[in-house]
Amino acid sequence: MNELVFALAVNGLVWGLIIALIALGLSIIFGLLDVINVAHGDFFMLGTVGGLVVATSTGSFWLALAVVPLIGLVLGAVIERMVIRPTLRQASLTIVTTFGLSMIIQEMVRAIYGPQPRRMAAPIEGTVPLFGIDYEVYRICAAVFAALFLVAFFLFLNRTKLGTWIRAVRHDPETATTLGIPVAQVSGFTFALGTAMALLGGVIAAPITTVEFRTGVDVLPFCFMAVIIGGLGNLQGTVAAAIMLAVLEGLVTSVTEPTIARIVSLAFMSVVLLVRPHGLFAGATR
Repeated sequence: MNELVFALAVNGLVWGLIIALIALGLSIIFGLLDVINVAHGDFFMLGTVGGLVVATSTGSFWLALAVVPLIGLVLGAVIERMVIRPTLRQASLTIVTTFGLSMIIQEMVRAIYGPQPRRMAAPIEGTVPLFGIDYEVYRICAAVFAALFLVAFFLFLNRTKLGTWIRAVRHDPETATTLGIPVAQVSGFTFALGTAMALLGGVIAAPITTVEFRTGVDVLPFCFMAVIIGGLGNLQGTVAAAIMLAVLEGLVTSVTEPTIARIVSLAFMSVVLLVRPHGLFAGATR
């Protein structure tokens, strides 16, 4: 029983790091553009499908890991310019727009890729002993990949000129405009970056999850819970909340069903919002 609990807790940690990567993309889009992107889970789904297609057709998962996020960057830039930007003045309209975009993406993938769930072979096979259990090597690698990309994201945000521009526009777009920062271009890049992060998370997750057109349906609420519990716009809080929720669900799953585990997460979010309406990490450094 102890080994099962430990395995599920480690699975939760792995999944939490991947979710943190996806939720960060959702958080920066909301923090900069005030867009509640209902299609974000479907961008994750596109990453799983794209990863499977590229890896299968080329025989290289590593090529998929490099190419699919770049495709997401271009796709995000196009969607921001053609779909998001015209609706930015009306927040409620962006919800309707991204919901419609979500339906379109799902139906397109279902029509082209098919409705059947598929599995992707792990690019690194085998297991390693881990505190008394045999644990899959790729799951450990997936956690490492996600953690490295999270570190790279925060280094980019805090150590580069473009990252400084993004933080400036998030903090005060009017002042950023007076300082000569191209706000529209920064906003477009931010949406594209958030989209690429969702697709990147999808590629990393593809070998450990089911690949189908509805894969993003379950991921989206989890990402929203991480963003809300972490504090809206608080990027470090989003990462911490994603890991916390995933480990919590992993532990609860060891004694009950996954559906109950998700209910526990929702209950936890409700308690957090009652005690700290602005999120668990509101007021922390952003």
